[in-house]
Amino acid sequence: MSNLSFVNRLISILLGMLALISFSLPVQALFVSPPKAPEPIIKQLFPEATSIGEKSGEPPVWTIRKGDDILGYAFETNDLAKIPAYSGEPVNMLVAFDVNGIYLGAKVLEHHEPIILAGIPESKLHEFADQYTGLNVSQRLKVGGNQQDGMVHIDGLSGATVTVMVMNVAITKSATKVARALGIIEESEEIKQPMATLLPDVYEQASWQQLTGDGSIRKLHLDRAAVDKAFVGTEAEFVDQATPEQKQDMFAEVYFAQLDIENIGRNILGDQEYAWLKQELNPGEHALILMGNGYSFKGSGYVRGGIFDRIQLLQNDEAIAFRDLDHHRITDIAIDGAPDFMEKSIFIIREHEEFNPGVDWQLELLVRRQTGPIDSIFTSFKGSYSTLDKYVHRPPVVEPEPELTLTQQVWQEHNLEVVVLLALMAILLATLFFQDILVRHPTFLHNFRHGFLVITVVFIGWAWGGQLSVVNVFTFLQAFMTKFSWDLFLLDPVIFILWCAAAVTIIMWGRAVYCGWLCPFGALQELLNVFARYIKLPQIEPPFAIHERLWALKYLILLGLFGLSLDSLALAEQFAEIEPFKTTFLLKFDREWPFVCWALFLLLVNLFNRKFFCRYLCPLGAALSTGNSIRLFNWLKRRPECGQPCKTCAKECEIQAIHPDGTINMRECHYCLDCQITYFNEQKCPPLKKRVRKQRQYKENQIEAVVTG
Repeated sequence: MSNLSFVNRLISILLGMLALISFSLPVQALFVSPPKAPEPIIKQLFPEATSIGEKSGEPPVWTIRKGDDILGYAFETNDLAKIPAYSGEPVNMLVAFDVNGIYLGAKVLEHHEPIILAGIPESKLHEFADQYTGLNVSQRLKVGGNQQDGMVHIDGLSGATVTVMVMNVAITKSATKVARALGIIEESEEIKQPMATLLPDVYEQASWQQLTGDGSIRKLHLDRAAVDKAFVGTEAEFVDQATPEQKQDMFAEVYFAQLDIENIGRNILGDQEYAWLKQELNPGEHALILMGNGYSFKGSGYVRGGIFDRIQLLQNDEAIAFRDLDHHRITDIAIDGAPDFMEKSIFIIREHEEFNPGVDWQLELLVRRQTGPIDSIFTSFKGSYSTLDKYVHRPPVVEPEPELTLTQQVWQEHNLEVVVLLALMAILLATLFFQDILVRHPTFLHNFRHGFLVITVVFIGWAWGGQLSVVNVFTFLQAFMTKFSWDLFLLDPVIFILWCAAAVTIIMWGRAVYCGWLCPFGALQELLNVFARYIKLPQIEPPFAIHERLWALKYLILLGLFGLSLDSLALAEQFAEIEPFKTTFLLKFDREWPFVCWALFLLLVNLFNRKFFCRYLCPLGAALSTGNSIRLFNWLKRRPECGQPCKTCAKECEIQAIHPDGTINMRECHYCLDCQITYFNEQKCPPLKKRVRKQRQYKENQIEAVVTG
């Protein structure tokens, strides 16, 4: 067979396989996801609805009703959490939940995810979104990962991890915003004060003026003008309204304090009554004293229903009401200088209220005006209380950990992979820096290299899905030409680290290091070919003239894919299936038969021609080779005799990266270091053998000097 016919036939086979893959895809695998109208989906999620309101408000939501009753709410994630996914565009979803915050459904309206166009049908995205039905917006939802307390775990989608993680964040973040705006869930506390403890032995005899002066006892004072003003504009505006002369009259004056603080309680009650109070209090309980004139803070509600309806204590947005069983009437107080009070009462704050003496609180006084025999309108007035530092020990404030971004969550969940991968990168860099020493130990270096390749295949490839693709290159270029964001590339730690490693090694050594050491598919090919040679399978190598021209195929494929990516990244990814990476490592051969056949075909050819795909077809290798011109160093040593007359390295190079003239083509080299092993081997390198032989002959022919007396 002539060289030309060999090339033509090979190209025909390759184009035929690529066409078979492209046209055997189901129709829905093409990257077409026209936007869906939300209203029909809302009707499906709310079959009993009689009306769907217009999307409105802030945040914008649809309100769905059955008659006058609200059934629930619906919204689009793009209105609230527009987070870029793998393609650089967000996945827009319609999310609906009922009035209790129970998810009724999450449906994909529009996506631009090229990662699902062939290997993963679009239906998988819908199946993922269906998992939210029945969950609550108040729950913390997480895609995959290790079990953690307080988390509800959702099954991920193999091969589209980044996509579904972005979808989860968009759903939960937007749902939380809507639920908080609608009052379905409360705002979470930003800062928590741990439970404080009252300090013992803080008693000092004090007068009424001293305790009111330093804030140990606080006062809520209301005049009639303030009360009248509070009812302006209500039906009770003119009920019991004060005359102009009465405006400055006192309406209510209430003094209040935390009575179980020793310095306050002993001074107000006296030693004997304070001792009684401490006996009345159970662990975790506290006492509040109220002393007032004017408007009664007790009222009469507690007589009828056992609850004091005019006062309550507010702390951390929690209201503490008092019952008659919590109340003790005081007949007299012992402190000097106190005014006379119409009412004096002690109220017990029970343990279950979880009152914290180290946190500021408020006394709320409710003032009610009757507008009819039964109807009334009330307003409230508040007096603040802060326990003095000399009375209480406050543990340090616990500030909640800041909410991690999606990128931070991903890196935290993959910290083991990150650490191991960085360690592998350090080992590889050490190998490259000390290559001149290692190549002098061929057996060790070969075993070390094969072991490293096994790790690359098993861990980087199959376990972590760390296979770079030419699509990553196109995505980067497209992002660079539009609105660039590092977050898009940081969402996959393993891929990001590999790209960083590839960039560094390209600058230092060229494309060779990634393709020869870190590419899982390249490593798999090399290991399979090593096995093939071990079992004596015949190896087929085309003449160098044909081999040199076959190199051009991968550059033509790269140019074609790049041209497609300028028009449609999705279409470019479809034709980028000439790379068998997704089939082999992301989906582990679990996909349609044409893809599996293509990957197996390449591995089969590799048994007879080492790294066939890498050498002739890989568009990623071609893309990395374009950066070879910026390579700073050339650490592969050559001799003047290399190529003429010696051709040992050229013949032994198993990927034919050494030209007949002895020069190494660094665009094609995979940095296996075999040529360097030969370079330093005195038993194998002909120029070195010749030099050693001459040195030996010179030593043998030396005449010993004659010493005369």
